[in-house]
Amino acid sequence: MKRGLKLTFAAMLVTGVMAGCSNNSDKKASSSDAKQASLSGTVTAAGSTALQPLADEAATEFMSKYPQVSITIQGGGSGTGVNQVTAGAVQIGNSDVPAAEKLTDPSLAKDLVETKVAGIGFSLTTNKDVGVDSLTLQNIKDIFSGKVTNWKDVGGKDEKINVINRPASSGTRAAFTKTVMKDVKINDSIGTVQDSTGSVETAINSTPGSISYLANSYLTGKKQGALKQIKIDGVEPTTENITAGKYPFYSYEYMITKGEAKSPVKEYIDFVKGDEFAKKLEEMGYIPASKMNGLK
Repeated sequence: MKRGLKLTFAAMLVTGVMAGCSNNSDKKASSSDAKQASLSGTVTAAGSTALQPLADEAATEFMSKYPQVSITIQGGGSGTGVNQVTAGAVQIGNSDVPAAEKLTDPSLAKDLVETKVAGIGFSLTTNKDVGVDSLTLQNIKDIFSGKVTNWKDVGGKDEKINVINRPASSGTRAAFTKTVMKDVKINDSIGTVQDSTGSVETAINSTPGSISYLANSYLTGKKQGALKQIKIDGVEPTTENITAGKYPFYSYEYMITKGEAKSPVKEYIDFVKGDEFAKKLEEMGYIPASKMNGLK
């Protein structure tokens, strides 16, 4: 009789636990469904063309998850994004550099909140005919300052170097200046300027002897191998080399808001940098901020 009571009690206990788990599961599902139904509104963002593909992909996935939210992403360069969010024209300014570096009045940055959503590497890229696989930091400074004008002077063919730069508003250019050129000024009187990543690719492929710089996120998928990536001091522009501190040309990607982000902007930014989207982020050539290991 005692054995029977014990078995009955055990069965009741298991049933109760299962019912409790089921109730908790139902509550979580119900909570998730409720959030999907209640989260609504618009999100507007502009800025970095290096961050734009990631922002676009995250927006597509986020809107699929929350159908009542509408997200619009535009490019224009980091300077455009920072200044537009400062002026209240958009809710998010996408940037490859901190806001103060793109503001005419850096003191305005005190009103902005910067969220690091990812890391990103950049590559020096050339037309495939130049005959160079690696450049030293000094070589690069000499080329973009106009001191060296022929590829034969840096180990390549006897061919004129055609420099392709980004405009002053570009965060990619700002990252290049900050991490590679440093105290050496870019000579804007040489070469040409292209205002988007796509136009840089077109210009490099169509201009013999050309060199420029692009975000690694652009050089993935179908674009992989489309342009020749140049090593810096013999080091390849890989995620592993960046996070190990061996490769210098990288930056963080920032989503910047005026004051603390409010719903649904906050949820969208959290989604971009969250675990749910991390795998896609890496597939697209970006680096999760958590893997940057405190790099500046």
